[in-house]
Amino acid sequence: MWKIDYHPEAKRELKELDGFQRKVVLKAIIKVSENPLPYTEGGYGKPLGNKSGNNLTELLKIKLKGLGLRVVYKLMKAEADTIMRIIVISVREDNEVYDIAAKREGR
Repeated sequence: MWKIDYHPEAKRELKELDGFQRKVVLKAIIKVSENPLPYTEGGYGKPLGNKSGNNLTELLKIKLKGLGLRVVYKLMKAEADTIMRIIVISVREDNEVYDIAAKREGR
């Protein structure tokens, strides 16, 4: 299981969800953290690539279709730790979630 870390804004976004949404999102994040690698490498992650002119090739997403939410994350390796950093938790709305992720990652 990878260590889960949150961008400060993603932590705020999680807190702003209603109780049911928060529970579903946390459950999905925990499940994916067991193997957050891209599905092409046998994991649960879905690579982003280029979205709306944003180069998000190192980022992955979790789609929560029933809630209309996306969780965008990045995998990082630091010394002995493997970290799944949650970048943004938001509704998809015209790819806005991907624009936010690009901004937070400085792209």
